Amino acid sequence: MSVTKKPPRRLRKILSLDDFEPAARRHLPRPVFGYISGSTETGAAAQGSRAAADALHLVPRILTGHAQRDQSVTLFGRRYAHPFGIAPMGLSALAAYDGDVVLARAARDIGIPAVMSSTSLTMLERVAEEAGSTWFQAYFLGDNDHIDRMMDRIEAAGYDHLVVTADVPVPANRENNIRNGFEMPLRPGARLAWQGVSHPRWLLGTAWRTLRTRGMPHFESMAPDRGPPILSRHVARSIGGRETLSWAHIERVRARFKGRLIIKGVLAADDAATARDLGCDGVIVSNHGGRQLDYALPALEALPEIVDVAGEMEVMCDSGFRRGTDVLKAIALGARFVFVGRPFLYAAAIAGEAGVQHGARLLSAEIDRNMAMLGTQRLDQIGPQHLRRAGPHPR
Repeated sequence: MSVTKKPPRRLRKILSLDDFEPAARRHLPRPVFGYISGSTETGAAAQGSRAAADALHLVPRILTGHAQRDQSVTLFGRRYAHPFGIAPMGLSALAAYDGDVVLARAARDIGIPAVMSSTSLTMLERVAEEAGSTWFQAYFLGDNDHIDRMMDRIEAAGYDHLVVTADVPVPANRENNIRNGFEMPLRPGARLAWQGVSHPRWLLGTAWRTLRTRGMPHFESMAPDRGPPILSRHVARSIGGRETLSWAHIERVRARFKGRLIIKGVLAADDAATARDLGCDGVIVSNHGGRQLDYALPALEALPEIVDVAGEMEVMCDSGFRRGTDVLKAIALGARFVFVGRPFLYAAAIAGEAGVQHGARLLSAEIDRNMAMLGTQRLDQIGPQHLRRAGPHPR
């Protein structure tokens, strides 16, 4: 993917992934933007991810004479153009028209993976067929019949990378959703109507266009059968039962699934070791972007211990990565790959596939520049020797 391609005019002032957020704030109704941007309770888990990245300093090596850099990476036997992909995000089609397809198509064209979310408003079969998606993220209930039937559907659609998100046994306490007027099921009313009218580009380009072409959005991929519409009072009931999901269920999935099995939401080395012993192919070190347990350990803090016990598993991570330096710090700590979420959904909301591609170009350009400044040609040359933890300066 070229890092020098000139972006569309509407994206010329977007110079980093962080720049997508204020643009999305202006574009999206407050409840929708708040749902995407928000975290749980005090926001300490989300802030901790940024603090963990800021606490690591980089040590460059000079005069290495490298004119070219290669940031491609092999993951599960497949070569990807960049060491980052698009994390699974629920309700993407509420923020961007056909958001799940947009994200997957853009990722395919960029040469990176996009993980399809089970809490999407798009049929998982359609994303696989139209965008070539092969990664699916599941929220399994602790029920063997549900797991077996859901596995039938995932396999029939052709997904060969299954990401089981395991850090959501119960819904989080997201007070920001209440303050911003976001709730499930969505409840039409004067406040929601005003938010639509006051954000006409979103109203016409996303909400109305979706209703006109796709009908009332449903949770299309959360269950073996079609889930409820977003206005249904049965939405909350349909996501219950996750608290009984256990390692025994993961063992059952492993015995059944022939593709790559990945556990997401791992922060403890003991859990990574259990995943390894059960034959999982990888783990995603994650505090869910600060959206679940407040004060949860940042991924960068958890990485070293998990890498130590991972064995043959691939170690990936997500939560709060925004800069090329963030990605390279994770790689220096032993991660193979990094997933980025919110910024790519903001990009899709304001500019569709072009926005996502522009975001990827910005991030890949940062990685390339930073590799040059570190004095490295390849990602496998980056390690702990390039890091120093911030501390008090000597007097």
